[in-house]
Amino acid sequence: MKGNELNIISKRIKDIRTAKGLKLIDVASGAGVSKGLLSKIENSRTMPSLSVLFNIISALDENPSSFFENIEYIGNTPFYILKKESEYEPIVKEDSVGYNYFSIFSRAFKDIGFNAVLLNLEPNAKREMVTTDGMEFIYLIDGEINYKLDTTEFTMNKGDSLFFDGRIPHLKINKTNKEAKILVIYLLFN
Repeated sequence: MKGNELNIISKRIKDIRTAKGLKLIDVASGAGVSKGLLSKIENSRTMPSLSVLFNIISALDENPSSFFENIEYIGNTPFYILKKESEYEPIVKEDSVGYNYFSIFSRAFKDIGFNAVLLNLEPNAKREMVTTDGMEFIYLIDGEINYKLDTTEFTMNKGDSLFFDGRIPHLKINKTNKEAKILVIYLLFN
């Protein structure tokens, strides 16, 4: 975050906390940070990491859309959070070969969980069909894959997207000799 964003976020956190009559220590405790750190954040003396920011939003009993909805921007610079590819963390999912997942952003909120991952799907990758307790959106960044939804199978090409109920058994299949790159966004039911 840049200076403007820090001031905007700091003010928003403090405004919500005081409007709800919450004590600094209670919000800090709920967010898993010290009272001193929350005070520094509220007074624009330090920048919270993305995970700390969302922990604070949760501790304020807000959802991200309402938290960011009424932010007043200073100048012409909108609020944004940038995460570089080098900051993506590898994750292991299911028993599989050739399914290389990287966490871009993951957060659980009061009503829903949000998880964005990058999947590099190797040629002839192998795993069983899986289900997810939520909705899924996939965007094929590069390559070609077959997608199996229960008994239906279809081909997806670069630029194609798919939104579906993850409770349906599904499987990504790479029958080509080139790695496929896929953005997967999960909206998980709590």
